[in-house]
Amino acid sequence: MLESIPGAQSWYPDGFTLCGIAGFTHQRAKLKRAVLEDALEAIRHRGPDQRGYHFSEQVSMGAVRLKILDLESGDQPVRAADGDCVIVFNGEIYNYRELRAELESYGHKFQTNSDTEVVLHAWMEWDMGFLTRLRGMFALALWKESEKRLVLARDRMGIKPLYIHRRGADIWFGSELKALFAHPGMERRLNAEAVNYYLALNYVPFPFTLVEGIEKLEPGGWLEWRDGEVRTGNYWRLYFEPRKNVKLEAAAEELDGLLDAAVREHMISDVPLGVWLSGGLDSSTITHYAARASAKKLKTFSVSFAGRRFDESKYFRQVAAHYGTEHHEFDLGPEQSLGPAIEQMAFHSDEPSADAGAVPVWFLSRMSRKHVTVALSGEGADELFGGYTTYVADRYAKWARHAPRFARRLALRAARRLPVSDEKIGFEYKLKRFLEGTLLGPVEAHHYWNGACTLGQRLALLGGERAPSPAGLFPTLPEVGAVNRFLYLDQLLYLPEDILYKCDRMSMAHSLEVRPPFLDARIVDFAAGLPEHLKVRGGQLKVVLRHLMRDKLPKGVTGRAKEGFDIPVQEWLRGPLKPLLQDTVTAKRVREAGLKWEAAEAMIAQHVGRQANNGYPLWGLMTVLIWMKRWGIEGSVRREAVLEKAAR
Repeated sequence: MLESIPGAQSWYPDGFTLCGIAGFTHQRAKLKRAVLEDALEAIRHRGPDQRGYHFSEQVSMGAVRLKILDLESGDQPVRAADGDCVIVFNGEIYNYRELRAELESYGHKFQTNSDTEVVLHAWMEWDMGFLTRLRGMFALALWKESEKRLVLARDRMGIKPLYIHRRGADIWFGSELKALFAHPGMERRLNAEAVNYYLALNYVPFPFTLVEGIEKLEPGGWLEWRDGEVRTGNYWRLYFEPRKNVKLEAAAEELDGLLDAAVREHMISDVPLGVWLSGGLDSSTITHYAARASAKKLKTFSVSFAGRRFDESKYFRQVAAHYGTEHHEFDLGPEQSLGPAIEQMAFHSDEPSADAGAVPVWFLSRMSRKHVTVALSGEGADELFGGYTTYVADRYAKWARHAPRFARRLALRAARRLPVSDEKIGFEYKLKRFLEGTLLGPVEAHHYWNGACTLGQRLALLGGERAPSPAGLFPTLPEVGAVNRFLYLDQLLYLPEDILYKCDRMSMAHSLEVRPPFLDARIVDFAAGLPEHLKVRGGQLKVVLRHLMRDKLPKGVTGRAKEGFDIPVQEWLRGPLKPLLQDTVTAKRVREAGLKWEAAEAMIAQHVGRQANNGYPLWGLMTVLIWMKRWGIEGSVRREAVLEKAAR
């Protein structure tokens, strides 16, 4: 079923709900009730169907809720029977029934059937130890009145977001930046250091945000505020310990059982549910297990690019037909109202994403929400099992670095003479990026291949000869093998800050909950324990997953190369999106962002004149400027301080 969804429609669907939380401690000055009301109003797209508040002398917090489970009760906040403990919660806990049964055996009494109440009682029973028992996606806030104690926490992989601002002895928090912007005391000033990382990586790594004074709580992390004192820590850290002597067949059989269990649990819902289907291995795998678990005809949703070389409609239609799904698809072409949609995305993107894949996810979410409230997706499989060509490039680059540096520079100079194409990611673009990466260290090169700006472009935009390298942010890599080291980095940073961020914001904008079964805790642990030759072997990617699905999916699906799920930025910024680019990336706006207009002007001229493919860095620059205008973000004047930091 091919559907039409105009890009300029209102993006607040009336009557739909989703989950979001917000709150403020206030030791000295009492918070006006209207501030919390405004904070929740700002994120009502996450849950306009039910809204609840908790006010006490030292904390005010609330939630907007999606009624996916326990539709008749379970409104938030949820309070203990004695009123001492309160919770606001965003997410889903898939093992809540097991936890509830255990807690009931200890004498706990429940008033609802919701997972939120189970989380509250788990905290009351096990204190901070409760976090290691939760299997799901979440961001939460717990308050204990008798101890004047607030606890914030986020799920292990960072599926659900949580923003924090420290104001003196107080803590402000929210599911989105918009909730914090609702406080009249919140300044909206661009963070110059974060802009540097954004240009380098395409995203802003935790704990930074693009707004000075606001940080992200780390995935797997917690924060405790007790009567004005703050402590932070981690209840879980990513850890690789590859098992020895694991055979491919045995690993595939174990993964089969884990996927079956995870998908069944992720399908628990009292509202309509479907699957996002791209036609690639990951989403087709989820479709396979969901169809097997569903008693009813499964709904699937796809985005096509008709007439484009990278269009995957042949494959997702094949998978949909194979499983007899009720299939819906939307064709995304330049004739769509992309400008209004991109403007709307700026409202919902708390921090702009330089990943152009946000555009098809926006339209996919909008279409899906017409039919379902929950969708399963294949996010996480690439980072767990080695699905990106960068892992192969890392290996080839290691060999290439044995060649003299001058030889690599000569090869790069020759590659830059190749004709510039309109391909989404053409051969000449890949070759130049690879050769540029060989001139960097292994860690910097790995992130460079996923980024947009070249080092020269970033330095030119910042207006200095040097800028802090993002490599300094990364922890010491574990000695677990060449491939696993880069999988570790991508799970730690790229997955939560780019892939999951993009998925959460674009789906939440349309009151759609997206669940990624591959990121079930058991599957994450399983993948971390696999030897890397069962993930990447030579040029073959996701070895164990392909082996598992080779006889389950239609022929051709398991063997095909991965297509990036984004728009043809290079072409569209020379065509239908060129007016938006020129209206947005202006001298005034670029300078307000603390960047050099001369560098941006040169990038535009080179791209439009087909001297270079600068589509991706220009997309990132354009989206950050649209975002700044939409939210009234004040430009940074601290670029010199950032450059000075690099020189030390």
